[in-house]
Amino acid sequence: MNREDAYRLLRERLKNKNLFKHSLAVEACLKKMAQKFGEDEEIWGLTGLLHDIDYEETNADPARHGLEGALFLHESGFDESLVRAVKAHSGHAAPESKLDWALFSADPLTGLIVASALMHPEKKLDSLDVEFVVRRFKEKRFAAGANREQIALCKNLGLDLEQFIEICLQAMQGISGELGL
Repeated sequence: MNREDAYRLLRERLKNKNLFKHSLAVEACLKKMAQKFGEDEEIWGLTGLLHDIDYEETNADPARHGLEGALFLHESGFDESLVRAVKAHSGHAAPESKLDWALFSADPLTGLIVASALMHPEKKLDSLDVEFVVRRFKEKRFAAGANREQIALCKNLGLDLEQFIEICLQAMQGISGELGL
């Protein structure tokens, strides 16, 4: 399945516009990381785009989140590395591959970056820099839902926190129009 088909599929399954934007943000981050690591941008991008495809159907039963999506993606013929990363991001498999770790750590980071933009006086991603986001990262009560321990596991990609934030921030700034920020 190509990106256009995956985009349409996600549109059909996710009605919440903020959740859809989150998926676009994770897609951008993973594509940028794939470029950095010389990995398959298409598979990494699709993984980011589709990682929460089951969120609305499983939100009443969070223990199923990731399992239902992985099953659907497997049955739809997606690459098994994508399917495994979807399971790993939601705790149903231990992250092992670079793709697993990239999704696992980028997922909460996108939320922290969006929250940082929304609290910035200009409310724009382009107004943010790495240092601003790092300061917000250190404020434990700020965007408390963004799991700092999970974000910090970017070290399993061979990246320090600042490098990881820089990659994702640049990726999200590149699609700021789509994100409305």
